[in-house]
Formats: sequence, structure tokens, C-alpha cells
Amino acid sequence: MFSGKKMHAINIISGISMLGVLVGSAALIIILSVFNGFEKVILSLYSNFTPEIKIETRLGKTFDPSIPYFNTLHKDAHLFSYTQVLQEKALIKYGDKTILGTVKGVSDDFLKNKQLDSTVQNGSFTLKSGGQYYAVVGTTIQGSLGINVHDNLSPIQIFSPRRGEVNSADPLNEFVVRSITPSGVFAIQQEFDDIVVTPIEFARDLLDQPKAVSSIELNYKRGTDLASVQNKIKDELGDKFTVKNRKEQNTELYKTLNYERWAVYMILTFVLIIAIFNIIGSLTMLVIDKRKDIAILSSLGANKQTIQGIFFFEGMMISLIGCVVGIALGLAFCLVQQYFGLIKMGTQMSVIDAYPIDLVISDFGLVFLTVGAISVIASGISARLSIKGLDEIKQDL
Repeated sequence: MFSGKKMHAINIISGISMLGVLVGSAALIIILSVFNGFEKVILSLYSNFTPEIKIETRLGKTFDPSIPYFNTLHKDAHLFSYTQVLQEKALIKYGDKTILGTVKGVSDDFLKNKQLDSTVQNGSFTLKSGGQYYAVVGTTIQGSLGINVHDNLSPIQIFSPRRGEVNSADPLNEFVVRSITPSGVFAIQQEFDDIVVTPIEFARDLLDQPKAVSSIELNYKRGTDLASVQNKIKDELGDKFTVKNRKEQNTELYKTLNYERWAVYMILTFVLIIAIFNIIGSLTMLVIDKRKDIAILSSLGANKQTIQGIFFFEGMMISLIGCVVGIALGLAFCLVQQYFGLIKMGTQMSVIDAYPIDLVISDFGLVFLTVGAISVIASGISARLSIKGLDEIKQDL
């Protein structure tokens, strides 16, 4: 590849092959790191609004939280927050516009999560102030209804079906209607942005549920073994309740992120395969060019394995040099993007404005092993060509 005499087409093809491996390796590192960054941002937003452990009943929508075990659980020294949640679908009206959304009533411990402020786009995450109840609405609700959180004279009206039978000519009597003032707008992702968060006392009055809850949300102090805690709670509660960690609460989100990551990896791997298999072409041309040299080496005592090893080593050298340099360039680019955010996303977002980067050591090993495996196959094919027709070549000489 680094011929000292003159530049041949073989040298150019070998250089192009190395460049292809270099670009492919760098692209793999960069794309995987960007996907890691997006995954980290999405999951951090998701984690800001979802508990580490969520307890729900298997049968029905609500359950009584006053059983002895829940009282014991509430006193756990490792517990950071214990939130009772009462949640139900409801009709939400603001002005002359209506939308079907979800009312989520939460107890006071919900606000112990200081990361909630990072999800607020407008206003503040205030649920109680001056003896008055307030609501924080998702962006879907706010956008559909045109809610102005700074207008305290225009409350939100929430309609919920009245429990029990109602005999009345007026259809409105079949609904419980309550008004609440909006204090802020939050944005996480589409799954959560149709929620109206209220104090649980407001939700109890609206839904006529003086004691029952839909779920209990638990967050623990740092260093707590969540897997052990989850298993212990499952054993105590039995089959009547489900106990889910964050991943189990939204398996589709985690599956989608994982599928997208591996789909991109496979696409770029195919590009790498094409680049690396160019080595077969360059080494084949080299074999043709060095037929006499191969025959001379064989006459001097070099066996077929030695000759194959020469071409195999050259193929691996071209691939691995390109891979190592590509990984180094990809790492350098990621570090620059991570600290300076040079490449912007083109849209003004409240969370991120530049493409996020999250470097994971296993990605570097994955790229190196991928290039190495493909290189072994390509170099092996080329090496076998080097001894094909060796006896005929020796006879011709």
C-alpha cells in the first residue's frame, strides 16, 4: 500500500478500501453515540415524571391504600417519596373548546421530585397555594384548548361521569363538574402530554372516591437496591397487585429505542461490509501482480500457509488501521460535539438544541469486533486466491 517506487492502481484501491473502513467505523461510533444521547435524554424526561416503583391492582381500577402493609411501606427509611395517585379519564373544557384527557390527582410527596421543574415550559409546577388548588397541564391539553396559565380569571372545567344512577332530563346532571385554575404547562412525550395533574383532594371530589387510589408511586434514596425492593414488595403483596419498575411501566418505549439503535447499527454494518470487501478486489489485483513473486517464494521453500498468511496479514492491516483511525476520529468528533454542541438540531427545543452525545465503552468494542469479524472473512477469501493455480505458475516460470 505504501509503495516506494511508484503509485499503482493497487495502491489507490487499497487506500480507498482503508478510507471506506475509516469512514464506516467513525460513522458507527458517531451514530451509536448520538442514539445513546437521545435515549438518555428521552429516558431522563420519562424518569422525571414516572416513579421507580409503581403499585397497581390487578383487578379493577382502584384499591384501598389503608391496608397494614402500605402503612409499613410508607415508613421505610430508604423511601424518598410515597405518592398516592387517583387517575381517570375526563372531559376537559376551557372557554368553548373541549378535549378528552386524563386527570391525575397526586398527594403532596409527588412534588418532592425536584426534576419536575425541568419539564415545565410555561408557568410553574404549583398544585397548592394560599389554600387554593391548581392544575398543571400537558402540552397536548394546552395546545388543543389554548390555555393561558397567566389568566387566573379563566379556570379549566373538568367533567366526570357521576357515580350511581341519575334520573334527570338534563344530561349535565349526569356529570360532576369542577373548576380549577391552571398554573403551568409541562412537556415530556406524547404519552404524558394529555394529562392534567391536580392535588389528590381535587381528584377525590371530582371522581367521588374518598379513599381509593389508582396506584401508589414509590421513589427511593440513592444507593437503594431497587430490584431487591421490587421483589420484596411483590412477595408481600402477592398476586392481587402488580409491582413494576420504570422499564416495565413502559416496555414499548424501551423496545422502540432498542430496535431503532440496532436497525441503524445493521444498516451501517452493511456499509462497512461493502467497504471492507473492496479489500478482496485490491488484494486480488495484488495477487495477479505478484504471481512471479509468489512462485519464487514457493520455490525458496515457502509453503502455502506462509503465502496465504502474507496476504491475510495485509488485508487485516488495511482493515484494522482504517478501523482504529476511524474510531479515534469518531471519538474526537463526539467529544467536540458533546462539549461544544457544534451541530444543532435545527429546531428550538426547551430540553436540547444540539444533537446529544453519550459515549459508551461497549460501543467501541462492538465496532472493533464488527470490523474485525468482517475483515477476517474478506482477508481469508483474498488469501485463498493467492495460492490458487500456484503449481501452474511455477511451471510457467
